[in-house]
Amino acid sequence: MIYGLGERLLEQRMLKNLSQKEVADAISVSPSIVSNYERSERVPSLEILMSLARLYQCSTDYLLGFEKIETDKQLDVSMLNDEQKILLQHFLYGLRK
Repeated sequence: MIYGLGERLLEQRMLKNLSQKEVADAISVSPSIVSNYERSERVPSLEILMSLARLYQCSTDYLLGFEKIETDKQLDVSMLNDEQKILLQHFLYGLRK
């Protein structure tokens, strides 16, 4: 398994406001496979990983955990619950557009 891949896939899907079915349709797999990827129960093939990176408009290096976040750009969100973190991600994604 690739540490954190499932979390990053879920994060990116949520940022794009996509359902697992929409992602599955876009990359030609079943929604249950997308669910398995996000729960780190299954690792996508290289081709699928590239498709996911294109869909989410991010790098495969990010999805695989190779890209580092610069410390001066980190935000402490430890006081937020999971729902609040997702809402913050949506807000920040909206600012980038």
